[in-house]
Amino acid sequence: MKILVANGPNLNLLGIREPAVYGSETLQAIQSMINEFAAEQSIEITHFQSNVEGELVNAIGAAKADVDGIVINPAAFTHTSVALRDAIVACGLPVVEVHISNTHQREGFRHTSLTAPVCVGQIMGFGGYGYILALQALIKRVKQKT
Repeated sequence: MKILVANGPNLNLLGIREPAVYGSETLQAIQSMINEFAAEQSIEITHFQSNVEGELVNAIGAAKADVDGIVINPAAFTHTSVALRDAIVACGLPVVEVHISNTHQREGFRHTSLTAPVCVGQIMGFGGYGYILALQALIKRVKQKT
């Protein structure tokens, strides 16, 4: 099984960006935790991070040919990107949306996700461990389809 883990804007700044909201874990530390978990599950992970909306759209579009599912943290694009939403629909893969913080405990504009309605599920508020929860859910979903 192959999974794409895609991260949106400013997640490359984890560990230094608003640690009161996002914690002190870096993206590299989260990716290492994901890789360790994936190795235990015999799953191949591809990591992708971009601050550019179009690059994320392209990565999702290309994923259809290469992976069985996607874990995505669209970050700020969650609330603004019809393009990401449409890419998720078009790829036809099961996608789980993950957020480090609980967006419902934050500013009102963060309460609406344009991408969650086209994902199989959404996990938020568990810090970097949310990626593991998202992977567990996605793995179960993919196995159910095969």
